Amino acid sequence: MSLSRRRVLRQGAAVAALVVVGQSAAAASATEMSSVEGELLEAMRRLRGSPGGPPAVVVAFGKRAQVVGVADVLRRRPPRATDHTRVASVAKAFSGATALALVAGRRLSLEDTIGARVTGLPAAWSAVTLSQLLGHTSGIPDFSKSGRFQKALFASLQNPPPHRTLLSYIDDPRPHFTPGSRYEYSNSDNIIIALMCEAATGNRYEDVLRRRVLDPLGLSETSLPNGSAMPAPFLHGYGVSATEPPEDVSTLVAAGWSWASGGIVSTPADTVRFIRGYVRGDTTNSAAHRAQFQFRPGSSEPPGPGVNSAGLAVFRYDTRYGTVFGHTGNTAGYTQFAAATGDGRRAVAVTASAQITPTVNERLFPQLQDVFELAVGAALA
Repeated sequence: MSLSRRRVLRQGAAVAALVVVGQSAAAASATEMSSVEGELLEAMRRLRGSPGGPPAVVVAFGKRAQVVGVADVLRRRPPRATDHTRVASVAKAFSGATALALVAGRRLSLEDTIGARVTGLPAAWSAVTLSQLLGHTSGIPDFSKSGRFQKALFASLQNPPPHRTLLSYIDDPRPHFTPGSRYEYSNSDNIIIALMCEAATGNRYEDVLRRRVLDPLGLSETSLPNGSAMPAPFLHGYGVSATEPPEDVSTLVAAGWSWASGGIVSTPADTVRFIRGYVRGDTTNSAAHRAQFQFRPGSSEPPGPGVNSAGLAVFRYDTRYGTVFGHTGNTAGYTQFAAATGDGRRAVAVTASAQITPTVNERLFPQLQDVFELAVGAALA
């Protein structure tokens, strides 16, 4: 592995990471709102043109999109909302949608425990509920932060282990706190959610996801692969720095290394379609949807725009343009944000073709957050 590729993986851990809008909290005038999209485009250009900036930024509102940069730095093709990308931790909203669809169908309950549904996992997790997993209040350690996981990843980038094995990299399985008592983001939660979906149905998680979420919402360009290949056409993802040329890392790591916590491949247009249906509750029933939209302090990774709060597989972002609910994500080569109004009529998906977070490219992260917030404003306008 080249030194630059190792740098990309170490910074991003190569694995993981939405939006209901009510009436605008800021009573912006029609004139102010109409100027937001112009500000958004300028912010996208600044981000892309900054040293170490992403080669492309795509902001999709459905069929319409604002784009800057190139989808491939070698061929110089312009990016499109129909290009496939790695959605990273926005995949957690998909696993949330799958579990909540099973709750609506009475195949699962929010109060079901790990011990009652999945065999062979640590006894210390037995009493943790599906609701706690969805809300990142389980306390279960994050497998992707383990040194043993990092070592295994670097040794076998293209050959991920069986999905359940991801949890075996946790060195000490004891929860970090009493489950349900506080918030702590963990990629392990969504691996277990997928295992519970499999146990409840007797089918592979990928098949349950397709039947319960992708097909009903018409997401024909969305999939959960196990390998690293990307469907054509795709937006190339890059490792970037202020001093080196961008390095294509689009297919550097197999998606199975993050599976249900971050492995989904989609397009900005399909992501907008998903987020519309997910936020308005199309994949579940009214009781589960109400439970989902109960919030506590907690940030997505990377943080979304404004003040962040955590629900069940959904985050609330209180921005200067209004309150939105959604999810962010980051992985090697990509950073994502997806959002929709409460009724699903307004939606936005933001993709940057580089990993930009408070710990990876910290200097540029405020610019990306500005793009996120302006994208919300443009969606509301």
